[in-house]
Amino acid sequence: MSTPSRFKKDKEIIAEYESQVKEIRAQLVEQQKCLEQQTEMRVQLLQDLQDFFRKKAEIETEYSRNLEKLAERFMAKTRSTKDHQQYKKDQNLLSPVNCWYLLLNQVRRESKDHATLSDIYLNNVIMRFMQISEDSTRMFKKSKEIAFQLHEDLMKVLNELYTVMKTYHMYHAESISAESKLKEAEKQEEKQIGRSSDPVFHIRLEERHQRRSSVKKIEKMKEKRQAKYSENKLKSIKARNEYLLTLEATNASVFKYYIHDLSDLIDCCDLGYHASLNRALRTYLSAEYNLETSRHEGLDIIENAVDNLEPRSDKQRFMEMYPAAFCPPMKFEFQSHMGDEVCQVSAQQPVQAELMLRYQQLQSRLATLKIENEEVKKTTEATLQTIQDMVTIEDYDVSECFQHSRSTESVKSTVSETYLSKPSIAKRRANQQETEQFYFMKLREYLEGSNLITKLQAKHDLLQRTLGEGHRAEYMTTRPPNVPPKPQKHRKSRPRSQYNAKLFNGDLETFIKDSGQMIPLIVESCIRFINLYGLQHQGIFRVSGSQVEVNDIKNSFERGLALIILSTLSKVAHERF
Repeated sequence: MSTPSRFKKDKEIIAEYESQVKEIRAQLVEQQKCLEQQTEMRVQLLQDLQDFFRKKAEIETEYSRNLEKLAERFMAKTRSTKDHQQYKKDQNLLSPVNCWYLLLNQVRRESKDHATLSDIYLNNVIMRFMQISEDSTRMFKKSKEIAFQLHEDLMKVLNELYTVMKTYHMYHAESISAESKLKEAEKQEEKQIGRSSDPVFHIRLEERHQRRSSVKKIEKMKEKRQAKYSENKLKSIKARNEYLLTLEATNASVFKYYIHDLSDLIDCCDLGYHASLNRALRTYLSAEYNLETSRHEGLDIIENAVDNLEPRSDKQRFMEMYPAAFCPPMKFEFQSHMGDEVCQVSAQQPVQAELMLRYQQLQSRLATLKIENEEVKKTTEATLQTIQDMVTIEDYDVSECFQHSRSTESVKSTVSETYLSKPSIAKRRANQQETEQFYFMKLREYLEGSNLITKLQAKHDLLQRTLGEGHRAEYMTTRPPNVPPKPQKHRKSRPRSQYNAKLFNGDLETFIKDSGQMIPLIVESCIRFINLYGLQHQGIFRVSGSQVEVNDIKNSFERGLALIILSTLSKVAHERF
């Protein structure tokens, strides 16, 4: 390939990589916008709920006053009557008159109940919504800080991959150039040797001396170029190894962020939101159910919606609303340079000892990091459980506010024992925020540690597979420089039928060892299918599948046709639901 063509190919590879990184960067920005938009929508929803209950409280207060006026109007007419005196004395009245007094008492009781309901709305339910709005904004800000750090780390990983890729391309180009110069020196040597083999009886002594000197110069030049070629070849091999290791670590980091970290960030934004909203709406439900049991039929619909306040399903719906922002990108593929067909880490003799030392160092480092990160994880989970216990207190029952007696206690004294009037509320809020702060600190520490483990584990696993394959090398050290290398067959490209272990009705340990898949493809595909379709449909697995389809799917998995299977499953799910 000519030099201009080579440069053009390099630019195309770099442009393709930069385009992929640009798309990821745009996704990260879009994710932040989506989370911010969700928080704004929540705050607006909570504001609408506050306005709604404030207006409803005004209506209930006005209704209570009208009922009180109604009762007082007719009670004033009866206070001077004989029946009223008899009622106050022993309540021994005629049944129609007793019904009349009971009706007036019921009106006063309803007036008190509606005044109590209005007070609950103003001093309990609305205050809860205000607190939820504050908590949601605070959770988003803290999650945004963590997201910024994760995005920065991810871009550092991508920049590192870009750097090692360019380094690999540079060294490989130098290796090719050195090889070309070496071949040129060999041709000159052959040409000079051919001249020297001509009959020399008619050549003068001086010319013979010049020919010998020229041969020596060519030999020295060949030796220098041979040394330069060997040096550049070794650099190229090391650079390619570093590129492949970094490529593996980058793909692992990107996969972890989109599959795990992103989900954790959304969980952080949702922390306490659903549980707190559940408590606020249950306070409303409790008041309404105790006020008027005849309205249960309509309120059951609201209760069903409250019971369905589920962070996981909301998160799933939220991510499905923005598939372009939350769909994991394609894995970075190895970009070969100038026809380099080796796409595996080279473990040949010049770098074998170095790779073995690096593998041992990674193994030791990973063991230490996993122990440390596991402790941080346990602390994080325990703290999260504490926060969940704080926000899931069942304190929404206000049935005591509707218990009537002859006591002259005012409505204010009745409501004074509710959730927001307890003196411990300030302390509880302070404890909750302090616990949240500690949780976010530990979560940040755990995510940073797990990110490092993911990168190191990817490199460790790749080195383990490389060193465990009998030290096979992409280039043999004894191969002459003008002999092209034999293309290596990547393990993953091997057809499924060539594995010694069967996927179905076989030994799992043997299958994993033979295929190099830590999780069998059928398991990954089933999880992916359930994640996409199964969670949205109740009773999806109650219907037995066609045995013919099942056998076809098994055979396809045995042949490694995963994409065909996913397409088939998606089609079946679409037709069924």
